[in-house]
Amino acid sequence: MLIRKFLLAAAATAVFAGCAASGGSNSGASAEPAVAAAAERLRVAMVDPTPAALRALVSDDLSYGHSGGKVDTQASFIADLLDRKSDFVTIAITDQTIKVVDGNTAIVRHTLTADTNDSGKPGKVALKILGVWQKQGGEWKLLARQAVRLPS
Repeated sequence: MLIRKFLLAAAATAVFAGCAASGGSNSGASAEPAVAAAAERLRVAMVDPTPAALRALVSDDLSYGHSGGKVDTQASFIADLLDRKSDFVTIAITDQTIKVVDGNTAIVRHTLTADTNDSGKPGKVALKILGVWQKQGGEWKLLARQAVRLPS
């Protein structure tokens, strides 16, 4: 619960800071395709992970709150994917929305459904995802992510 409050506060801070910095302009609309492309590359990299692809898309400062309460850093997120502790066989993304709040920060929400094989155990997940993306060195990188299980 504390992690969720922290991520919501961080997202709200990003939104308000972005609104102040952008002066209410619509300049974020032109960045939406680049954010969407980065989010899609991350989806593909989570199914077929490589260190290079993941590091290119995930911030060094990543904070990833899983639906079960675990919190990952960049290192643990990448390691779990490469070691197949977190193994996505398929990932489908629906209902995605992107809000670019300034030239360097974007909020991405979507529904993720996936077939998994975590540590060799087949399963299925259905999650709502909140991602905070930040432009770093000219590239969009995932800075924070929070997953919440869909009601059954």
